[in-house]
Amino acid sequence: MKLLTKEIEEKLPKLYSQEDKKPSEVKIVVKFFDPTGSWTWYVTEGEKQENGDWLFFGLVDGFDKELGYFTLEQLLTAKEGCRGLQSLPIERDIYFNTETTLKEVMDK
Repeated sequence: MKLLTKEIEEKLPKLYSQEDKKPSEVKIVVKFFDPTGSWTWYVTEGEKQENGDWLFFGLVDGFDKELGYFTLEQLLTAKEGCRGLQSLPIERDIYFNTETTLKEVMDK
């Protein structure tokens, strides 16, 4: 599965474009998840970088929930070196409701 489609790229707000908005006003554009673990990445903004990679900003739900930056390359290589079931790659939730706000995810 392709993690980042042209459609998603076109919908992504630029980095820092929503920093003055309240979490209840910021929509989650795409959700990535580890199918064999508990980590989830909720993307609210992103931009293609000079090196061709994408830099995202959003909520990372792992050991804790925290806002931060992560790259597409990090998601693509997150499971390298794992064996067995743990070697399943990070996936995009194709059923995720893109009307979900950052506040709704933070409050879960």
